[in-house]
Parts: sequence; structure tokens; C-alpha cells
Amino acid sequence: MQLTRTAEEITARASATNPADPFGWTLEVLLPYLEFDAVRPFLKAETTEQDWADARSDAAALESAARAYYLFALDKIADQRGISADRSVIKLREYAWLAGRDDVVAAMDAAEYPEYGAPKVRVFGEAFGFTDASARS
Repeated sequence: MQLTRTAEEITARASATNPADPFGWTLEVLLPYLEFDAVRPFLKAETTEQDWADARSDAAALESAARAYYLFALDKIADQRGISADRSVIKLREYAWLAGRDDVVAAMDAAEYPEYGAPKVRVFGEAFGFTDASARS
């Protein structure tokens, strides 16, 4: 899994209104992959370039971040945590988008939501070769 989206694409997606995400969870995934100048409009005025450098995600870390969030999602599904499970589905969709996998985004959107989003999370895991066991190693 590699970051394939440009800063311009990420900024455009982050700027778009997403009625399915009233809490801004997509931003938590998207913004860390932007340089300070690109992300500045989304940050508090007092955030310095060094503050951002400390918080930023390396593009090479996309897979490990997605894998960790996939495991988090599995735990939330197992614990029947509705809001956390919903947040997980939204964030995993953004990880797939960052990786340029519009096919996965579409498949997740098409999957049903019962069982705290388990079918949607399953689509993500299968697409990237993550299983509960492989994601933990």
C-alpha cells in the first residue's frame, strides 16, 4: 500500500464537504500526509511548522497506519461500538482512497453496514491482504 494521491488531490478532498462525516474524521486521515504550507488552512493559527513536522505522517507509513486502524476497527466491531465502528469505516475508506484504490472505496460504499460495518471493513481487509492474524504481525 503506497500513497498515490497528490497534495492537490488530498487538499481538494479535505476541503470538500462530506455530509456522511459531520465530525471531520476524514481529516484525521488525510491531513497528516500534507506538507505544512498545504495544511495551514486547516490548522489553528498558532500551529507552527515544527509542531506540524512533529505530527505529520510519512508517506511510507501509510500501510502501517492503515493496518493499525484496521485492527482498531475489528476491535470496535467485536465490542459492538457503534460510533467507533462508523468512524473506522470512514477512516478505512480514506486510507484506501489515499492508496489510489477507488475500486475498494466503491466496494466499501456498496457493501451493507450491518454488524457495525463488518462487511465494509472486510472489503478493505481483503483488498489489502489484511486479516486479523496478518495485520497483527
